[in-house]
Amino acid sequence: MTLPQPFIQFLLSQAVRILAIAVLGTVAWNTPAIAEEKPLSVPAAVAKVRPSVVTILTRGMPSAPSLHGTQSGSGSGIVLDTTGYILTNNHLVEGVTSLVVGLPTGRLTPGRVTARDFLLDLALVKINATDLAPATLKASAALEIGETVVAIGNPLALKGGSTVTVGVVSALERSVLTPNGETLYNLIQTDAAINPGTSGGPLVDLSGQVVGINVAIAPSAQAISYAIAIEAVYPHIRSMMLRGTISRPDFGFTPVTVTPSIAASFGLEAERGILALNVDPAKIAGAAGLQTGDVITALDQRQLYNIGDFWHSAMQEDEQPSLHMTIQGRTGQSTLTMPRPAMQKFTP
Repeated sequence: MTLPQPFIQFLLSQAVRILAIAVLGTVAWNTPAIAEEKPLSVPAAVAKVRPSVVTILTRGMPSAPSLHGTQSGSGSGIVLDTTGYILTNNHLVEGVTSLVVGLPTGRLTPGRVTARDFLLDLALVKINATDLAPATLKASAALEIGETVVAIGNPLALKGGSTVTVGVVSALERSVLTPNGETLYNLIQTDAAINPGTSGGPLVDLSGQVVGINVAIAPSAQAISYAIAIEAVYPHIRSMMLRGTISRPDFGFTPVTVTPSIAASFGLEAERGILALNVDPAKIAGAAGLQTGDVITALDQRQLYNIGDFWHSAMQEDEQPSLHMTIQGRTGQSTLTMPRPAMQKFTP
């Protein structure tokens, strides 16, 4: 039997349609639902973030050289939101009597410090201004060693706006000892130049997002600069806005870094560690047996040299329900076990 020509054409068209659907269905199945974000050029990344970078001019600041470079009475900051919160370094605003914020438009406006944390070297400054351009913070910065980053800031408060330097991520998870005897953790090492006045400004990846806060240089080396990783800072920003400080567990004692002068004043045999003062026997550490005058030399077998070491170890995420303190007390060395406190989290 011979089929009518129109019917044959209909069958052929349906076969082609079914084949096309099958092919297109396969392509759609193998194509990612969300395309990866393509890197911007360096000028495009700078253009995206530069309107969020401000200059911070201070009075009453000590002028001694430090890990952060020669103090010049100026630094940088990052606009966080349209209400006027600016993120910067604590060492820029510690001890100041007044400060002024220079906006990207060139206008100067008074600012006030609303929160500080010397352990993370962070501070919040509040200004009254309109038309602010908040930066985008990269909360989960999946950085790779060798990728391009850009440091933006206002070195020496030079006229004409912020300065840009370009480099790569040289290393991750660095820690450095500051001149005040504390340790800064969670640092990004980069060879992008960070000069006096650039501290507090953003370190940016090629998506135009802030991955770090410029904080320090290695004074005895070349092309070694550091930025505090935004990934480590991000969970604490809301706490600083709401409480004026970073929320940390209440162990029920006052920790003090053991220095030669502290050891001599309290007659301590330990040369390093954390001296426990004002121990409350009803709280976590006191209930575990800690006494005023004890020196904590290790926490979960991590050696302690200063308060920064203590809090860095105490606030590590761990599935173990307990913390183990190595104690140098009046009767010798011992180990105390206390419950691991719950961490209060704030969502920015």
